[in-house]
Amino acid sequence: MNHKVTLLAVIALLPFALLIVGFELLPLIAMIRDSFLADDGITYTFKQYITALTNPYYTKGMLNSLLISVIASCIGIAIAIAASYSMTRMPAKMQSMLVTFSNLTSNFSGVPLAFAFIILLGNSGVFTLLFKEWGWNITGSFNLYSWSGLVTVYVYFQVPLAILMLYPAYSGIQRQWRESAALLGASPFQFWLRIGFPVILPSIVGTFSILLANAMGAYATAYALVGGSYNLLPIRIGALVAGDVATRPQLGSALAVILGLMMVMAMWCNERMMRRIRRDLR
Repeated sequence: MNHKVTLLAVIALLPFALLIVGFELLPLIAMIRDSFLADDGITYTFKQYITALTNPYYTKGMLNSLLISVIASCIGIAIAIAASYSMTRMPAKMQSMLVTFSNLTSNFSGVPLAFAFIILLGNSGVFTLLFKEWGWNITGSFNLYSWSGLVTVYVYFQVPLAILMLYPAYSGIQRQWRESAALLGASPFQFWLRIGFPVILPSIVGTFSILLANAMGAYATAYALVGGSYNLLPIRIGALVAGDVATRPQLGSALAVILGLMMVMAMWCNERMMRRIRRDLR
């Protein structure tokens, strides 16, 4: 009987395994292989990595991607911490509605999100024209197609994801802890400083690592918003792989491998921080 159950489980998982192999593992292996090829696609070399790590144009793209990801993730998680806590103070029905709304909003990204911001806050956007009628020209202090605009859009799709990941962490803080702390004379600030915040800190660190990786890999939203006018690593990779003028897929593969390593390194550092925090809490 156990053998039959195991066989049925293997058969049921086979389509998923084929999907993983065909659309993730094989493209990953091909990308790594192409990153070690010269522009002729035949000779093996480290030239692509040398170019990627020494050319100021590409190193600037790496720095820009890392910087905008860190800023957007910090702002997003700060908003999500406050929003998630506020949700826990609401009635259960309202909490369920807000979680559903956050789930829907977290999936609204890419080109549709960029076009939505263009329609609302672009140079001829609805809010831009409306504010201009009221005597407030926001284009003088805010430009959607600049660094501040990119950060705004990135934060928009970071916040709902962070809320979905942080909201369950607050359920680990029991009401009895607050009551016990209050009976011992602790203020709400002291409770959160010494009990509440340390409990949710591992979740905050883990969420930050996911937000950072999510922002660093964002391509469609940034490309639809600024095109190739802003130097971000995903945009540079897209231009090298499927550019309109000239393509260098081998160099694009090397940059993609570097981007993947940057994301893995960021998540690894945050994982080490989470382990240390959890060890200290014990």
